[in-house]
Amino acid sequence: MVAKNQQNTYILAQVNMCMFIEKYRPETFDQVKGQEKIVNRVEAFVKSGNMPHLMFSGPAGIGKTTLSLIVAREMYGENWQHNFLELNASDERGIDVIRNKVKDFARTKSIRDVPFKIIYLDECDSLTTEAQQALRRTMENYSATCRFILSCNYSSKIIDPIQSRCTVFRFRPLSEEAITEIISGIAEKEGIKINGNTIKALYGLCNGDARKAENILQSCSVLSKEISEDLIYEIVSAARPKEVISVLEMSVQGRFVEARKLLLDTMLKYGLSGSDIIKQIQSEVLNLNIEEERKCKMIEKCGEIEFRMTEGSDEYIQLEALLAGFVSLK
Repeated sequence: MVAKNQQNTYILAQVNMCMFIEKYRPETFDQVKGQEKIVNRVEAFVKSGNMPHLMFSGPAGIGKTTLSLIVAREMYGENWQHNFLELNASDERGIDVIRNKVKDFARTKSIRDVPFKIIYLDECDSLTTEAQQALRRTMENYSATCRFILSCNYSSKIIDPIQSRCTVFRFRPLSEEAITEIISGIAEKEGIKINGNTIKALYGLCNGDARKAENILQSCSVLSKEISEDLIYEIVSAARPKEVISVLEMSVQGRFVEARKLLLDTMLKYGLSGSDIIKQIQSEVLNLNIEEERKCKMIEKCGEIEFRMTEGSDEYIQLEALLAGFVSLK
């Protein structure tokens, strides 16, 4: 019964987060932040009343799906849902999806004055090679009645014949200014107090992913309407940069036992795994006040230890080996 209640609570939290993100999803081109050049080119296609097949490539949470929905709304108005099919290729990645769902939708005409419908394939780099080959033929055969918008994290996983049929737009992670503008706007509408230093810490944790930033913000706002750095790090279960820096400074000074104790205390305090903490160590190495050559050797050590942990080695032994390696570097 307890496990079921916990599962229901988790599902409810996920639903609330999705509703929160949908609430603040941009609805017009001028509301999309951080991708101005791409937005201007796509808007030009929409205003012309025609567009080629599009491919949106880039990391998660930067506006690919949002821009696709805006394109549909701008082209079809109130009837956009009747002329727009959204599929997640990571859920339905086989050839049957292309042969059935996609082809059936593509062969019918639009019910508005726009001569084509739009099919949005999210995470299409998860499609099998056979499904991509079928998609290639569908794009050729139904180009008169359908346009495709393909979204992927890695365009290199898409076969060349599909890439050559699309206009490719490469999205970049959102800048700190864009994240600040998004978070400040949400905070103002929700009555949340958050200062510049806290937003900067939030940006450091989300790495340009607006969806992740909004999820963290919503999780914090449930506990308090005044968001602090401490609350963010507590919610995300991440060590503060100054704590990681202290561990690194002790190790490069040769204080292995102290560095080891502080590292283990930090991991226990925030409930961090070995892979979590090593990523933070790697990023904070660059902020140390040491010579560049030594930083390079330390990052090389991080890569070696991370590989060992991925292969199944004990994370505590490997982290101690990492600190020992830092101490011995000269």
